Amino acid sequence: MNDREVATFAGGCFWCMVKPFDEQPGIIDVVSGYSGGHLKDPSYEDIKAGDSGHYEVVQITFDPALFPYERLLELYWPQIDPTDDGGQFHDRGEQYRTAIFYHNEHQKQLAAGSKNTIEESGRFKKPIVTKILPATTFYPAEDYHQKFYKTNPEEYNQDRAKSGRDEFIDGNWKNN
Repeated sequence: MNDREVATFAGGCFWCMVKPFDEQPGIIDVVSGYSGGHLKDPSYEDIKAGDSGHYEVVQITFDPALFPYERLLELYWPQIDPTDDGGQFHDRGEQYRTAIFYHNEHQKQLAAGSKNTIEESGRFKKPIVTKILPATTFYPAEDYHQKFYKTNPEEYNQDRAKSGRDEFIDGNWKNN
């Protein structure tokens, strides 16, 4: 269909990256998975080992007439610490770094512009390290990872609470 596009974002643990996008008007699907690495058909265990080169990502299918890519970017940035190149919050390692994987030149330009806006805002004292990379093969994660916040709410809430993500968001993104 021509009324659908795909966006791919890495923001640390993919469990925490699904809920902010899921069920928004114009969002058709959000799938947890892996992208950006060299290993074909990686498993979660391969990703956790940290040597596949993959990022944990969410791939979002959306209707740009209802939820434009710019709005996805506006929702993406406040979910992450864009200054941390060692992972996100309590999840450490290359597989948990942040990146925007663009699927076309328009997405690349919009992503670069949004990153530039964050850099120029003065919001952060450290440099913005979130990469903007061309999209590569996307591998959906195992079924038990999909919509984890819905299928395992207690475990999801415990993991999120101990991660430090919400404290960072509240201290760096709220009311700004």
